[in-house]
Amino acid sequence: MRKLLNSELERKSVDDFKQASKTPIIIILDDIRSLHNIGSVFRTSDAFLIEKIYLCGITAIPPNKEIHKTALGATETVEWEYEKEVANVIEKLKSNQTKVYAVEQVENAVFLNDFVIENNQKYALVFGNEVYGVAQKAIELCDGTIEIPQLGTKHSLNISVSAGIVVWDLYQKMNTKSQ
Repeated sequence: MRKLLNSELERKSVDDFKQASKTPIIIILDDIRSLHNIGSVFRTSDAFLIEKIYLCGITAIPPNKEIHKTALGATETVEWEYEKEVANVIEKLKSNQTKVYAVEQVENAVFLNDFVIENNQKYALVFGNEVYGVAQKAIELCDGTIEIPQLGTKHSLNISVSAGIVVWDLYQKMNTKSQ
């Protein structure tokens, strides 16, 4: 077994990425404090050809040296937009037939492993503040909530880890379902 060189990975160029057909997932980051978390979500979004990221509230925006440390250039490939009020983004997406789900621990949340993808449906995922999670007002506007099952003593995961888990799960369900 031999580790592949970067030149053997056949990655897309920035132009190829921008022209590629995107995974019908939008990420909404609301009041994210950590610039490294923001950069990590950009990098995950690049890896799975995510359609767009909305940065809301106090979430910092590119260009930013600290975001770049973990994004490694993904802020140049993944489309993004800043909107101060997360509610405006949720309402706009819902009016365009996008299903919006908060990733949060709430009453009657659907566990990620039980979440069923609808064919030809675009999804938006709301991730909230590292301390307070997704704001209650945003949860109330969403079509539902998704919870990542956790078995240990901690009550939450890092936001960039949560985004990676949920995006991977939805991505693989979308690609398995279409085969």
